[in-house]
Amino acid sequence: MKRWFRLVAIGTLAIATPLGLGFRPGLAASHPHVYLFRGLADVFSTGMDTLADELSKHGVHATSHSHTDWKAIADRAAADYKAKKEGPIILIGHSLGADAAMEMADYLGDKGVPVALVVPFDGTQSFPAPGNVARVVNFTQRDYAYIRPGPGFRGSLNNVDLSSNRDIDHLNIDKSPELHARVLSEVLAVIGGHLAAPASRKTISNSPLLPSGSAGPMTTTPAPAASPLPLQKPVAPTQPINPARIPN
Repeated sequence: MKRWFRLVAIGTLAIATPLGLGFRPGLAASHPHVYLFRGLADVFSTGMDTLADELSKHGVHATSHSHTDWKAIADRAAADYKAKKEGPIILIGHSLGADAAMEMADYLGDKGVPVALVVPFDGTQSFPAPGNVARVVNFTQRDYAYIRPGPGFRGSLNNVDLSSNRDIDHLNIDKSPELHARVLSEVLAVIGGHLAAPASRKTISNSPLLPSGSAGPMTTTPAPAASPLPLQKPVAPTQPINPARIPN
C-alpha cells in the first residue's frame, strides 16, 4: 500500500511541476508559415511547389495552394495567428498567384494581422504595398506590374526588374534556381529574426538582378526618399550591370 501511494505521489508531482512552470498541454508554440500560390489552372506554376519543397528541406513550414483559395486560407491564417499558433506569415506567388499573395496581404491587414514578407513572381498587375507588410520583393518583367507603396506602408520595397533577361519569361520565372535562392535567403532572414518591424521611413528600390556568378551580392538602387515610386523602368545604376543570365 505504501508503495502504491508513493507511485501516485511521484506521478502527481511529475504532472504538477510543468504546469507550475507555465506549460500547458495542447498549446503549441507559434511557428512561421510560408504560403505559396500557383497561377492559372494550377498548371503553369510548378515552381511554387518546388520552392515549397526547398523551404521544407530547410525546416520551414511551407504549403502550396491554388490562387483561387487565398481568401479561405487567409481566414484560417488570421485565426491561427491570433491564437498564437503561427507567425510570422510569409506570402509568395506566381502570376495570378502573385496577385493572390498581394490581395491576401491586404486582406490580412484589414484583420489586423501583420505580414513579414511578400514575394510576387511576375504578377499580372500593380498593387499597393499594404501598411501591415514589412517587406516586398517583387520579381517582374513588366513595368506596369511594379508594386508601389500604399497608404501607411513603412516597410521596404524592392522591384527587381528582369525584363532585360532573355532567359526569363512568364512561364519559367517561377522555376529559376537563382530566384529560388534569393527567396530562401529572404525567408531565412525573416525567420532568423533579422527583419525588424516596419521602419519609420519606407525604403524603396528598383533593382535588376546581377548576373549569375558575378563578384558581388545582389544590390539595389535606392530611389530618393522624398519621391513616390514611379510606375516605370528604374534608372540605370551608376555601375553598369550586364543583362542577367539566370539558368532555368
